[in-house]
Amino acid sequence: MAIIKTIGILTSGGDAPGMNAAIRAVTRTAIYNGFKVKGIKRGYFGLVFNEIDDFTSRSVSNIIQQGGTILKTARCKEFTTPEGRKTAYDNMCAAGIDALVVIGGDGSLTGARIFADEYDVPIVGLPGTIDNDLGGTDATIGYDTALNTIVEAVDKIRDTATSHERLFFVEVMGHMAGDLALNGALASGAEAAIIPEMETEIDQLADLVNRGFRKSKNSAIVLVAENPKTGGAMGLAQRIKEEFPEYDARVTILGHLQRGGSPTAADRILASRMGAAAITALSDGQRNVMIGVKNGELVYVPFSKATNHSHRIDHDDIDLVKILSI
Repeated sequence: MAIIKTIGILTSGGDAPGMNAAIRAVTRTAIYNGFKVKGIKRGYFGLVFNEIDDFTSRSVSNIIQQGGTILKTARCKEFTTPEGRKTAYDNMCAAGIDALVVIGGDGSLTGARIFADEYDVPIVGLPGTIDNDLGGTDATIGYDTALNTIVEAVDKIRDTATSHERLFFVEVMGHMAGDLALNGALASGAEAAIIPEMETEIDQLADLVNRGFRKSKNSAIVLVAENPKTGGAMGLAQRIKEEFPEYDARVTILGHLQRGGSPTAADRILASRMGAAAITALSDGQRNVMIGVKNGELVYVPFSKATNHSHRIDHDDIDLVKILSI
């Protein structure tokens, strides 16, 4: 195995609060351990189009509290092709980069796995996504901040829902996973969470209505994951209009509001621990792994496991939402 002297860092996919804290930890831990660091702008786009800069400790000063990513992120169709990846590899070699740390979600780590397999590049991934939908880890960087943003928004929506005696559908992110909707419902005291993991088991909207939520309450808030399986908030509101016209339904789509903001302490700590662990992993000869956290301990998760959508919802929490909503 070639000796690693220079490590490249990139952020890819949707931005997540805490990515900057991870960039900072990777950079400074690498420098502390004698490595050189290169910052790659705009994710895989920067590899293909050679947007690579030297990074020093000063490059990451005063960023731990910032949302988004100072390295930027962008889609890159070219990287999905063998020709594009060959160009990326050539640029990486020309810049003297021996290994990569990739911070991102499912698509980003899938790209890392393919690139590593084709060119035998040592790559360590960090789970940077608000959806918390990666396998092998209890939490992802950005999830806690997004969850707190959702809770703050729902607390405010409840004021108007109560005033007007309405049913509010609040759509949150979570294309493949219902963690934000489910735990957002628990934390905000919402009456229900409609999530993709349950859509094949029951008609969640009918179950909500049939439970007679209006018997003890004159308003209700339902958190809905944006996944097409659930129909999204707009689809559910349309169903209410057609099937249960006696209810006055309203929709709030939180959208990219969930991605922004200063990361919580939990996300800053998680990102810092994972960023440092990425350098330890590369120093120990690890490759094709994501840094995960299980029961508070950092673990190495193969890319194949991280991206196989093995993350599962706790059905006890689904029942708990129902119990606490009576």
